[in-house]
Amino acid sequence: MKAVAVRPPHKNSVHLAELPMPKVTDIPDGRGVLVKVLKIGVDATDREINHGLYGAAPPGYDFLVIGHESFGRVVEVGPAVTKVKVGDYVSCTVRRPGGSLFDKIGRNDVTSELTYYERGINLRHGFLTEYFVDDMEFMVRVPEGMKHLGLLAEPSSVVAKGIEQAMLAQQRLQVWQPEIAFVLGSGQIGLLATLMFRLKSMRVFTFARQKAEGNLKAEIATAYGATYCGALDGKTPKSVVAELGRGPDIIFEATGSARQAFEAMEYLGLNGALIWSSCTGGNATIDAVPANKINLEWVLGNKLLVGTVNGNWKHFEQGISAMAVGELMFPGVTEKILTHPLQGLESYAEMMRLLETGECLKVFVEVAKDE
Repeated sequence: MKAVAVRPPHKNSVHLAELPMPKVTDIPDGRGVLVKVLKIGVDATDREINHGLYGAAPPGYDFLVIGHESFGRVVEVGPAVTKVKVGDYVSCTVRRPGGSLFDKIGRNDVTSELTYYERGINLRHGFLTEYFVDDMEFMVRVPEGMKHLGLLAEPSSVVAKGIEQAMLAQQRLQVWQPEIAFVLGSGQIGLLATLMFRLKSMRVFTFARQKAEGNLKAEIATAYGATYCGALDGKTPKSVVAELGRGPDIIFEATGSARQAFEAMEYLGLNGALIWSSCTGGNATIDAVPANKINLEWVLGNKLLVGTVNGNWKHFEQGISAMAVGELMFPGVTEKILTHPLQGLESYAEMMRLLETGECLKVFVEVAKDE
C-alpha cells in the first residue's frame, strides 16, 4: 500500500513510499485493530521533520511515514478487542510505550526516557497511509455525530492535556479561579485553546500577527466569544496587559516561536500558569532575555510553567468532548478550522507546499471516501 514518507535527517525528502498491508495479527494477544484511513491532518511538525530538524525512521527502514493526526474507520479487530468494533470511527494516540515506570502504567505520554516512540515523528511509522494497525489500548472512538471534526482529535488532546496539567498543578494554591486567559497564536492549537477556555467561562484574548479585518482566524475566535488581537492592529500582549492593569491568570502559548514563548514569561500575572505547546527544532538562541527580572518576578509571584505534547487516550476523549460541547454552544464554528483539504496520498507535494507557506490554517489529506 502507498504511504507518504521522509528520509530523516535529509532535508526535503518527502516522497511516496510502499508498505506491506498491515494485519490485525501484527499485534499480539488478539488486541489488534485494523483501521482504514479516511483523513489525516498535517501541521508544522510534519514540515519540520521534512526539514530534517528531528525525527528518526523505525528500525529496519530508511524512511519514516509521517502524519500523526489520524481519523479512520475500523475494518477488522482481533478476538480480544473489546474497546472498539468494526464500523467505529476512531482516532489514535501518538506516543508508544518505552520501558519507564510511566510507560508501564499507561502514561507513555509522560515517559521519563530520553528515547521516545511517536507514530509519524520518531522511530514509529505514522498514519499517512491507506491502512494502519495498532493495539486497542491506543484507539479512541469518535462519535458518528463528531466525524466531521474527527481529525482534530489529536490537536484537541494537546490542548486538553495542557489545561488539565495546569489546573492540577494549580491546586497548590488551594483556591485559584482563573478569569483572564491569553492565547498566543491562532493556528489550530490556539483556536482550540480559545474554545476550551471559553467553555470555562474565561475572558479570552487570542493573539496573532494578522489584522482582524477579513481574517478567518479572527472570525473563529470572535465567534467563540473571545477578543481577537492582531499585532498589525497594534494589539500585543503587553499592550493588553497595560489596558487591563494586570497580567492574565493563564496563558496558552501556541506560536511555534521560542522567542514568543519566553516573552510570555514577562507578562504572566501573579500566581499564574503558563502552558507551552510549541516544539521548536534547531539551535537558535535568544539574546537580551531579561533573565534576572523574570527569575525575580516568577519566584516572588508564585508562577508556574508546564509543557504539553502527545496526550494519552484520556486527553483525546477530553478534547473530543470539548469540541462536542463547542458544537452545541457555537454551532459550525470549529469546522471552519478545516480550511485546506487535499485529495489522495499523491497530493503530498502540494501538501508540503501549503505547509511551507505557513499561511494555511489547517491542511489535511482526504485519503479515502467513507464507504
